Amino acid sequence: MAKVQTSCPRCKTPVAVDVEQVFDLNADPQAKQRLLSGQVNVIHCPNCGYDGMLGTPIIYHDPEKEFLFTFVPSEMGLAVNEQERLIGPLINQVVNRLPLEKRKAYILRPQTMLTFQTMVEKILEGDGISRQMIDDQQKRLALLQRLLSIPAAESRLEVIKQEESLINEDFFNMFARLMEATLAQGDEHSAQALTSLQQELVENTTVGHKIQEQSREAQDVIKVLQDASKDGLTREKLVDIFVDAADSDIKLSTITSLVRAGMDYTFFQLLTERIDASPDDKKPGLEAMREKLLGYIQELDNQRQLQMGQTRKLLDAILASPNPQEALKENFAHVDEYFVELVEQELANARAAADLNRSANLQKIKTVLEEASAPPPELAFIEQLLELENYDQRLELMQSKVELITPEFTQMLGGLVAQTEAQHQPDDLVARLKEINRIAIRIMMTEAMKK
Repeated sequence: MAKVQTSCPRCKTPVAVDVEQVFDLNADPQAKQRLLSGQVNVIHCPNCGYDGMLGTPIIYHDPEKEFLFTFVPSEMGLAVNEQERLIGPLINQVVNRLPLEKRKAYILRPQTMLTFQTMVEKILEGDGISRQMIDDQQKRLALLQRLLSIPAAESRLEVIKQEESLINEDFFNMFARLMEATLAQGDEHSAQALTSLQQELVENTTVGHKIQEQSREAQDVIKVLQDASKDGLTREKLVDIFVDAADSDIKLSTITSLVRAGMDYTFFQLLTERIDASPDDKKPGLEAMREKLLGYIQELDNQRQLQMGQTRKLLDAILASPNPQEALKENFAHVDEYFVELVEQELANARAAADLNRSANLQKIKTVLEEASAPPPELAFIEQLLELENYDQRLELMQSKVELITPEFTQMLGGLVAQTEAQHQPDDLVARLKEINRIAIRIMMTEAMKK
């Protein structure tokens, strides 16, 4: 990514902009997410606050879908031959990275996009996202913004009833992403407003009632699993739990997602024996349940395989960079449990093959991951406080470590309280977090009075 010096379109202040022109999924699987995020080639003017895209030629390449798109902003005012002169070297970068066997005919026929929005829509269409779906999403976002701007609960309920056709599962998924982002930013005030609105949506919409019921079923079955695990969760117990949950697809899918590792050949052998020994009137239902479980497993395994493939591309791109550690830090947003697992596997393979260079780079990546995953001192302190049995013990420990009781600490606590409440975590956990928060505020006030 190159830095380009330009001028703010509004106030003409000189501004440095990070410019990325080639979005090649063959070399960087995360390039599509960056492009679609709308946060690339953006001018941020420190003088007047202007935010907007810098007009620059762009190449987008997706070898799996055989997409090669080019875009030159019309505001650049370039003749066709001048556009080709600028685009040609960028296309050559893409072609040169492709192995000979993957250089198909589409490479010779790049598609010209007249606007940036057209290119975005073509990319989304390739993922099965139509223009109608985009418009619907924009309507849902506008409704959410409208609801958040209405101060009175009665007025919000009126709007919710009027616009209930827009409040579907996609709306709640969008809401959940906004909630996660707000909590991650430590914005306690906004998190509380979102939590209040979420409760109103759940209680006053058809989809909300459905989600609430699904959440209750999922929580019930999680508790059953936790109770069964106290004395060791055997495959025999697991068969019993599935049989008891056979009438609920939510329970069956929830259990499968949590215990997939235990659903092996032996498990299904035990389940088949249970079905064979069941009364004739029970067998069809249990056989149907077994087919559902096999379908859930196949879906989970397919998702995992797809995710691992994308993760492997990301790891290969990081390892191929001149500085793997810096490349990893730039891609932290895309690191998940699959990435960590793959690094462990590849490190073991590299050591077994005595590949010292690859082993050293993978070890550097592992070290960065370990440093990044270490909890901040404040969070570790909260975990320690949660393990204590009563108020007096928590007060004593917090008074002994008063230097950790800061505004940032109470802000983190407030965010955790809002998050656990929004996720319907156990009441005991929420109560303990609130108690710790009250103690922290009390200590901060006491310390302030001493000054």
